[in-house]
Amino acid sequence: MSHILVVEDEVIIRSALRRLLERNQYQVSEAGAVHEAEAAFNLDDFDLIISDLRLPGEPGTELIRKASNTPVLIMTSYASLRSAVDSMKLGAVDYIAKPFDHEEMLDTVARILQQRAERLARQGQPDTVSPAPAAASKTDDSANDMGIIGSCPPMQTLFKRIRKVAPTDSTVLIQGESGTGKELVARALHEQSRRASAPMISVNCAAIPETLIESELFGHEKGAFTGATAGRTGLVEAAHGGTLFLDEIGELPLEAQARLLRVLQEGEIRRVGSVQSNKVDVRLVAATHRNLKAMARQGLFREDLFYRLNVIELRLPPLRERGEDVMLIAQALLARAARNMHSEPLHFTAEAAEAIRHYTWPGNVRELENAIERAAILCDDSDISTDLLGIELDLDFERTSQATSALETMSRNEPTPSQEPTEDLSLEDYFQHFVLEHQEHMTETELAHKLGISRKCLWERRQRLGIPRKKASQS
Repeated sequence: MSHILVVEDEVIIRSALRRLLERNQYQVSEAGAVHEAEAAFNLDDFDLIISDLRLPGEPGTELIRKASNTPVLIMTSYASLRSAVDSMKLGAVDYIAKPFDHEEMLDTVARILQQRAERLARQGQPDTVSPAPAAASKTDDSANDMGIIGSCPPMQTLFKRIRKVAPTDSTVLIQGESGTGKELVARALHEQSRRASAPMISVNCAAIPETLIESELFGHEKGAFTGATAGRTGLVEAAHGGTLFLDEIGELPLEAQARLLRVLQEGEIRRVGSVQSNKVDVRLVAATHRNLKAMARQGLFREDLFYRLNVIELRLPPLRERGEDVMLIAQALLARAARNMHSEPLHFTAEAAEAIRHYTWPGNVRELENAIERAAILCDDSDISTDLLGIELDLDFERTSQATSALETMSRNEPTPSQEPTEDLSLEDYFQHFVLEHQEHMTETELAHKLGISRKCLWERRQRLGIPRKKASQS
């Protein structure tokens, strides 16, 4: 059993973290300050130390120096994120923002302990670390060494490409809709690279105000702008030796794009307000749900930066294109929800399982996860029904079944002018055929009623399939 030391001065947080870890088969000791930890324990006896950054007396980063053989995970609030990044430069294995998600904490702890065990094995030392509990996102038959569930052909192709690309330093652009798990792919690339022991710095470009993005990424000198009372290291520089993951890179302002291009071309950065450049060694992984090539043609994204980013492109398929993966993921998420709630095992009813399979999940895995968490909280017994999932009726299996029935009837009774055989067409094919065939003489309301769906659903499917509305079909 792995032994973890928690150093946190707030008793409520410390106790909650201890209970969380102990419920997941970890042995836990605790202290309220660095000097308490040092006085009560031999710091090198632990497999992992989790410490708050701000503590009475010495900061949590002192534990990095005092426990030279034990990895230290730093907890920090968003306001002190910069200090946490600086602590990683001092040798912290990772940081996690408070308030943290329980599953994120458990996944991070499991990953650090696994990396420590692998490092000890490479060094020929006996591994005293018990195997970490399996990450909640894994199942015995569907997960792989990346912690990503996927058995459909597109995901298997993705896994093969990750394994080929990860050991290189090539820049990677991950394309995929929101909620598909692009950061999981970036994490897999980092953990299977030669930089795995160095930090991976993740930045959501859409979450940082445009006026601060250059300072956050590239740092600034004292007096560079109003309020810059001291010089600061940027997140690019903090990732030196490791991986820099820029999520939603399509939101990056043009000025910051120019600075990022210099990082890729010259391997150097220049802090805001500085005349000197500093060399950096980072592997860049970027992600976006936007079409960067189209944005470049419109002048919204630098074309030269796009081609620098697009050395290796990895595409994450949306959940609706992953076949039976949706149920594998749903089952894993439901098992995780039950564990978090300390409840008996939960099960989907047959109707709920069919609803999950047939719903289009526009929010992808993130939407699926939220729906299952909500259902697990609201259920009165061990059965998860369709209504608990909160799937809108016009998109759930009941309505989809109605649409399927209607469309199959149409395929039998209303053949196309070209008399093409329809028995091999998918539901989407039927939908597209019917709308194109009848929108000239039917209103949107009539089309939706005939298809057994709502006007909203009809509009959403038009958008997804690229079927424009005809002027004559206004209602």
